[in-house]
Amino acid sequence: MLYFSKWKVALILGICLLGVIFAAPNMVSPQTLKKIPFLPTKQINLGLDLQGGAHLLLQVDMVSVVKDRLDQEVDSVRGALRDAQVLYTALNRQGNSITVRIREPGDMAKAMTALKGIEGGSAITVLGSSSGQDFQIVEGTDNSITLTLTDAAIETRKRSVVEQSIEIVRRRIDEMGTKEPTIQRQGDDRILVEVPGLGDPQTLKEILGTTAKLTFHLVDSTVSPADIANGRVPPSAEILPADPNTHTPNTEQQYAVQRTPLLTGDMLVDAKPTYQQGAPVVSFRLNSAGARRFGEVTEQNVGRPFAIVLDDKVISAPVIREPILGGSGVISGGFTVPEATNLAILLRAGALPAKLNIVQESTVGPGLGADSIRAGTNASIVGMILVVVYMVLAYGGFGMAANAALLVNLVLILAALTILGATLTLPGIAGITLTVGMAVDANVLIYERIREEVRNGKTPLSALEAGFSRAYGTIIDANVTTLIAALLMFQFGSGPIKGFAVTLSIGVVTSMFTAVTLTRLILATWIRRRRPKILTI
Repeated sequence: MLYFSKWKVALILGICLLGVIFAAPNMVSPQTLKKIPFLPTKQINLGLDLQGGAHLLLQVDMVSVVKDRLDQEVDSVRGALRDAQVLYTALNRQGNSITVRIREPGDMAKAMTALKGIEGGSAITVLGSSSGQDFQIVEGTDNSITLTLTDAAIETRKRSVVEQSIEIVRRRIDEMGTKEPTIQRQGDDRILVEVPGLGDPQTLKEILGTTAKLTFHLVDSTVSPADIANGRVPPSAEILPADPNTHTPNTEQQYAVQRTPLLTGDMLVDAKPTYQQGAPVVSFRLNSAGARRFGEVTEQNVGRPFAIVLDDKVISAPVIREPILGGSGVISGGFTVPEATNLAILLRAGALPAKLNIVQESTVGPGLGADSIRAGTNASIVGMILVVVYMVLAYGGFGMAANAALLVNLVLILAALTILGATLTLPGIAGITLTVGMAVDANVLIYERIREEVRNGKTPLSALEAGFSRAYGTIIDANVTTLIAALLMFQFGSGPIKGFAVTLSIGVVTSMFTAVTLTRLILATWIRRRRPKILTI
């Protein structure tokens, strides 16, 4: 075990050299790093507790999720009965159910057939069926029909909405250009968001608190302002207010728009802030289907106002002057530059499926993070000094070899964290500090075994050989069990626990390399060159 071929020596030294190269950027400031051409520019990402930032706990509004699902089904029921030429009345939503009364008793069978056939029979099932569909339908004695959303459908919808919300939140934060955010689910309906280094948490709250549901509607020109004031609009239309944040002259104005949108925000492929006649606006571009639809609508409705609606508020209602056939357009509304930028971010990331309510928020200042770094660094330095002193006092020159391997071990940990893009947190620093003590544990096992072999009268070369070979199995067992524990903490733990598990796992792997391989190379080189008659350990 003490013989190393040239390629093995080159490989070990090469790994150590790469560790130094990738760890070095963390020792200098970003400004200095730019002046050194041969060094990588990537540095370790610091967590929220080390560099400050924003912490938000968001809760998905599940009441609106169920309401939206029922509203969709109300439209389906209305369309199915109309297509079946069934007269009905009192179609409304009550709790988790939809009720409708059929005017003619003789049409009940036709109505039941029409409702069972919604979406090809995939959405509604008769009560008592075990098909796992979304709605159960019950025929009442008073010519009424009730469709009830099942508990399984509600849970499935909630789970889907939370997963979709997490993805949209991630897109929005990525669009802001922030680095290494933590976004994860907590419980059934909550999302944890941590954004290290964010200087303006208020912007983050505004970005995440906006649903950003964008739709395009034709304004119903047949409805007069008096009709809007009195609430007299046809069933195909709805009244929407102007968005007061768009700084338009008539922010209290209301619009009667067609209920069914002509275009939706999911047809957008890009949106960015720009200027038009010196004013900030948001330009957008549609996909091929949206561009075709947009061209048809504008071509058929020249001279009519076209409402752009964001979260059920009209942000702009320009008159269509000419057909827009290129699939692109501009949203204007008296925006400021930050408002245009934020709106572009929201539109690019997509609409949230439900509103997110902030249930907990906190801001960590960079000063607290600096204190944490200083305290963690001091603890690591003190721990390393004590370990180094102990190893020298206990094992002499052999202890110096272990200390050299320990220093390389710390360099390799920093390099691994940098290459993997892992986020270093305060518990992560604790993991590194713990690794300092664990790294020499393997050397202690090896050295004590060598001592025993020396006492048994073996030659220095044989004692060294036996010490490494016989302690190797114990070292593997000890480190594998620690690595298993670290992997379990990473799999099932939360943010801080995961940070500790990452550094501990990396430390276990690097300490195995330095304690067993690097230390063995150092001692093998020394003993072959000096050829001592007696081992003093």
